[in-house]
Amino acid sequence: MSDEEKSLLAVETYTADNIQVLEGLEAVRKRPAMYIGDISIKGLHHLVYEVVDNSIDEAMAGYCNEISVTIHQNNAVSVRDNGRGIPVDWHEKEQRSALEVVMTVLHAGGKFDKGSYKVSGGLHGVGVSCVNGLSSTLEVKVYRDGKIYFQRYHEGKPVEAVKVIGESVSTGTEVYFEPDGTIFTTLVYDFEILASRMRELAYLNKGIRISLTDERNFQDDGSPVYAEYYSENGLVDFITYLDETREKLIPDPIYLEGERNNTPVELVMQYNTSFSENLHAYVNNINTHEGGTHLAGFRRGLTRTLKAYAEKTGMLKGLKFDISGDDFREGLTAIISVKVAEPQFEGQTKTKLGNSEVMGIVDTLVSEVLNIYLEEHPKEARTIVNKVILAATARHAARKARELVQRKNVLSGSGLPGKLADCSERDAALAEIYLVEGDSAGGTAKQGRDRKFQAILPLRGKILNVEKAMQHRIFDSEEIKNIFTALGVHIGTEDDTKALNLDRLRYHKIVIMTDADVDGSHIATLILTFFFRYMRDLIENGYVYIATPPLYLIKKGSTERYCWTEEERTAIVNEFSKDGSERGIHIQRYKGLGEMNAEQLWSTTMDPARRTLRRVTIDNGTEADRIFSMLMGDEVPPRREFIEKNAKYARIDV
Repeated sequence: MSDEEKSLLAVETYTADNIQVLEGLEAVRKRPAMYIGDISIKGLHHLVYEVVDNSIDEAMAGYCNEISVTIHQNNAVSVRDNGRGIPVDWHEKEQRSALEVVMTVLHAGGKFDKGSYKVSGGLHGVGVSCVNGLSSTLEVKVYRDGKIYFQRYHEGKPVEAVKVIGESVSTGTEVYFEPDGTIFTTLVYDFEILASRMRELAYLNKGIRISLTDERNFQDDGSPVYAEYYSENGLVDFITYLDETREKLIPDPIYLEGERNNTPVELVMQYNTSFSENLHAYVNNINTHEGGTHLAGFRRGLTRTLKAYAEKTGMLKGLKFDISGDDFREGLTAIISVKVAEPQFEGQTKTKLGNSEVMGIVDTLVSEVLNIYLEEHPKEARTIVNKVILAATARHAARKARELVQRKNVLSGSGLPGKLADCSERDAALAEIYLVEGDSAGGTAKQGRDRKFQAILPLRGKILNVEKAMQHRIFDSEEIKNIFTALGVHIGTEDDTKALNLDRLRYHKIVIMTDADVDGSHIATLILTFFFRYMRDLIENGYVYIATPPLYLIKKGSTERYCWTEEERTAIVNEFSKDGSERGIHIQRYKGLGEMNAEQLWSTTMDPARRTLRRVTIDNGTEADRIFSMLMGDEVPPRREFIEKNAKYARIDV
């Protein structure tokens, strides 16, 4: 058959029969990532968030104050609340129970009826029906009208009609679901990931008690692991938790709560002695890490009000350069939460608020409350303005340092650091760079790499701890300048010192490769702190990775095997030895990359066909902010407490 005949046949057979109509939740099962982001660990946990969000909606409407989440031994999850219970009466249009409609039809639910919920969270309406579609089994119990109603589903389809299975004096909804193993790449829930979100929801919705039980693990008394989250003061408690590792500049947080045009706004801010700005913004409990109009309104109101106060009191008279918006936010932690009836989200990840009216609402409220605070607290007001002046002075020095770096880059031609062993590949999507600890390991990596697409940048010792350094000190650091220039991104602009020109990024894989010991872990944490504070866009875009060199080389005769964990080491020793002893077995512990030759480093850690790279992601920006501050900041007690709590996970090199 000729190509022309094949083409004609293809046209003739492309008929209405070829058009596939996905009914019910089939579309969710066919393209799950479109609805929950991905089918790995993030998407798996998102199922829980969607069910919990329904309970939070009941709480925000004033009908629920208790939510319990349980991880069962089989990694199924159940969520119970004491709200009104999903309606179970007959739905005339759909000709079935309202409960079944909610559980099986996308974009069906009370949140689309303005009379039921003024505002609601969740993943833009896909909600619990999406969870149903991605579960092998889902069971729902509704406690309502003195009865317990029940329905079971398989892969999103009802197994039976809604039926009454008992009586109850309480009200609420309980959803039990088992994620579908044919869809998700992992089915194991992480207690800490869920705990972090439940804690966040408790702070964002004061007065609601949220509990989390893990039936897979047990406490010392034999009972399942259990945590409970409750906040009487909401965002004030939240900022105290986030800033517990930072030294306060003013004794108490500045708090405001108000409503304009049916848009409730809650905001808390706390100045500290650090040099970083940490703004956390939420819309209907969704973390809008890309910002949006609510954040823009806050920044505008803060800058205008503080600047007007500083000028009125004459505190800016001796300053020979202008103060920018960044200066007013240095050393500031702030949390803003707005509830918007019909939020419009922008950006690829739908985490940037676009409602233009929200900017003016937040701006006005911030100005009103902050003006009152500054007048009533003159001592704290002067402390804040002095901090702003110090920030402006440091920024002025930092700008000179940046200009010097960029001028040197122009004068030296390519501007690339002398230690950089670049690759020949010029397509950033195909190129990768290894940030390697020390010249010795850097030399081995240069010998073992594939020069076509792998670049090596050796770093001398531990880079500057940016958590405790002023901005101009950061740009004075030789190692940090080398990282900036090697990657090809600008160091920032006058208006936004953290803005990166990602279109000029020279590598789309930035791999941190350090020794597998305590010092190596510290260096990796220093680099990650720098990326999180000053190059966060690299992490958000999925460009940052951590290499995983092996811990051991085990040899017996001519047979040798590499091990990455203690469990692998034990298993291979048992495999090589009948009695489990190490007689006749040579075990080499790799404490440093320099202990491997170039061929070993390539085959275990750098060869794309055999290596394991761990991509760095940010699941919860507020929690990441707190952890970096705690690990790398000045306050010792919280760090000691963290180390003592997590000591059982640590590996000690003797």
